[in-house]
Amino acid sequence: MTRPRVLIREPIAEAGVELLRERFEVDVDANGDLAGKIGAYDALVIRSATKVTAEVLEHADRLKVIGRAGVGVDNVDVEAATRRGIVVANAPESTVTSAAEHTIGLLVALARNIPQAHAALKQGRWERSAWGGVELEGKTLGVLGFGRIGQQVARRALGLGMRVLAYDPFVAKERFRELGTERAESPEDVLAAAEFLTLHLPLTAETRSFLNREAIARLPDGAHVINAARGELVDEEALAESLRSGKLAAAAIDVFSEEPYSGPLLELDNVVVTPHLAASTEEAQDRAGVIVAEQVAAALEGAVVTNAVNIPAIRAEDLELLGPFIPLAAKLGRLAMELAKGRAELIELSYYGALASYDTRLLTVAALNGAFQGYSEQPVNYVNAPLIAADRGIEVLEQSRRASRDFTNLVRVEIRADGEHLRVAGTTIGNDNRQWLVSALGFELETEIAPLMVFFRYDDVPGVIGRVGTLFGEAGVNIANMAVSRTRRGGKALMALSLDAQPPPELVEQVREQGFDDARVISLGATA
Repeated sequence: MTRPRVLIREPIAEAGVELLRERFEVDVDANGDLAGKIGAYDALVIRSATKVTAEVLEHADRLKVIGRAGVGVDNVDVEAATRRGIVVANAPESTVTSAAEHTIGLLVALARNIPQAHAALKQGRWERSAWGGVELEGKTLGVLGFGRIGQQVARRALGLGMRVLAYDPFVAKERFRELGTERAESPEDVLAAAEFLTLHLPLTAETRSFLNREAIARLPDGAHVINAARGELVDEEALAESLRSGKLAAAAIDVFSEEPYSGPLLELDNVVVTPHLAASTEEAQDRAGVIVAEQVAAALEGAVVTNAVNIPAIRAEDLELLGPFIPLAAKLGRLAMELAKGRAELIELSYYGALASYDTRLLTVAALNGAFQGYSEQPVNYVNAPLIAADRGIEVLEQSRRASRDFTNLVRVEIRADGEHLRVAGTTIGNDNRQWLVSALGFELETEIAPLMVFFRYDDVPGVIGRVGTLFGEAGVNIANMAVSRTRRGGKALMALSLDAQPPPELVEQVREQGFDDARVISLGATA
């Protein structure tokens, strides 16, 4: 088979390039029109300069993954990529240390006017009185955005003896306590108290121009502002006005709304500026290149992409437990949809046992990916399966239950359509995590999930098992495994077969003519 092709559009660490070259065909090419080239590649590796727009993606017929060697993905149209089933992955951990250290460097430089004093002395001016500063110890640092970088900034600021007040609605209260920081109830609470304010917010429609005239007015007079996150978080005109008026004492800025920057902030003596250097350390750049190469390789090889921004992620420490249930959930989703004959108004995922205490969103996506295989006119994968459900008006529910009567862990998929409820459930067994079906269509049974299975529903009367064996034997189709379950003696029964080969259509019709309520041949081989 032809190896997948990878286009590296911007420089990354040589170790990352070599990792990709060992497995794929790799071109390192920063020249030419990306839209004209992208159609020939399965993967694209970029940094911050390349713009991957919806128009570019219209030409990306083969593309499976975009790897961004860095933290943000602002230069990628993630929504357009998601609709096309393209994984977008980044390297969020790669620049955390560098960005946090640079923020602290700006904080210290701001408090002690180090760049201004340095420049004056280099120009021959000894200006001790002009550039006296303030101590950081005992001052309040407001941290807006308490993700990886914000937390590392807080750690370092606490080491300087500062009081740290942080806000982030997506971080658990316990995390603030663990780090020794105070948790604010709102951004306004942070603004009101911050003698020094550092921004670490993601760039969204809600946070764009967050630090505007209104927000600045809430800050104490003489406050200091630091932004090493996203230039668009700050209204630069409002910031310049507040620095001229004396409302703010000073600001330190590493990122700008348009770069290279040549605006009025450069003219102010109470502004410290650096040219987007927060992530620019050798260690961070090397780390980002290797991490994104690993993510691209995982996507092309069908492994879990831990840093995908458009697929729910699994923490590395959770993967040991959750990993084996990802393919199980996919197969159960496929099995449930096949038994429901492609009809669904609602798909509900339930997780029992130890699974219930974990983030199971990726398992839900896996079940949807399995469910829509063969039931969509476009290719389905972990990226676009939730969108397909939404486009079809299928409600997706997820719930966790602490206990399972018979199993340590259990995954159940329920599909509702036309007033009917159809459920299947499964678990994994043994050190090799064999996938086991434990219930289907209202019957309890125990059988290993196989690539090719047949399900019969029928009246529980003598001789049925023998008749089925005879029919399949005469057709030359070997039955690998058989499981039989019934509701009660003389009631309805379910037979599940694992086959070694696809049965001919006439065999299935023969079985149906024997008086079975239903006979369904289901292929699960391609589900992953």
